[in-house]
Amino acid sequence: MRNLTRLKSLQALEASARHGSFVGAATELDVTPPAVGQLVRSLEDWVGYPLFRRTRSGAERLTPVDEAKDALDDISQALDLLESGLRKLRGRKARSVVVVTASQALVANWLLGRLDDFTTRYPNVDVRLDVSDRVIDLAQGEADIGIRCGLGNWKGVKSTFLMGEEIIAVCHKSLLPQDCEATAGWIAERTLIHDGTPHPGGDFPTWSDWLARAGANQPPPEGGLKINSTAAVIHAAIAARGIALVRKALVAQEVESGRLVHLMPEIRWSVKWAYYAAASPKALRRYEVVSFHDWLVSP
Repeated sequence: MRNLTRLKSLQALEASARHGSFVGAATELDVTPPAVGQLVRSLEDWVGYPLFRRTRSGAERLTPVDEAKDALDDISQALDLLESGLRKLRGRKARSVVVVTASQALVANWLLGRLDDFTTRYPNVDVRLDVSDRVIDLAQGEADIGIRCGLGNWKGVKSTFLMGEEIIAVCHKSLLPQDCEATAGWIAERTLIHDGTPHPGGDFPTWSDWLARAGANQPPPEGGLKINSTAAVIHAAIAARGIALVRKALVAQEVESGRLVHLMPEIRWSVKWAYYAAASPKALRRYEVVSFHDWLVSP
């Protein structure tokens, strides 16, 4: 005979361990932090020892003790199986939600145009977009799956390659010269937009690098427009504020529509950063998350 009277306490334990705090667990479970703490303490009273090491500072204030760590994988899988069973009980009426995070520029210029295909294939899965340029903590459950651009080595998540990336020069069509070709020399004399967003390890080119490869005889002038947001760089280019070096995937629709023009397309500059589907192993045990993941990575 199964005894499920401690099911809520197990939920509180698992969520607290994943978030590293009662506050994060409370937000997920839609209760108060003291309520989560009480559920965990009742479980501690039952097992006879503390389940967390508690600290007053640091990113993870709650750290499971070794015995709790050994049990948490089984508890997490059991809770996932219970959720799956409930979904099967509801049958065709069941709807699932997958929370997807990606940058503003990638959502607007790459993901949104593809979502209709996912909805057609998986009509019972609702997609919620968490649009953010900060790195969401997928390992702690802030979102279910992310589309990230980088080296693919994020801690605590499984990363699956989606596509490579290259840097291209673009400008609004109104800036194009009327009586000559847009050469490297012509570009060097224009207002250049500089993206100050950090790209560690990506080998992203500066304007000096790009113009040298393009064959310009002079370095770019001092000044230009410096912006510390990739999305804002793209908006500035669309607003005809100057010429920008941008990631090709982020402006593909703008180039296709003709609002932006790809200058000197023969100049290719691949970078080490690429796009990945990233999710925690726990999240990938859920049907809706693995469905979105497999749809993303399918050819």
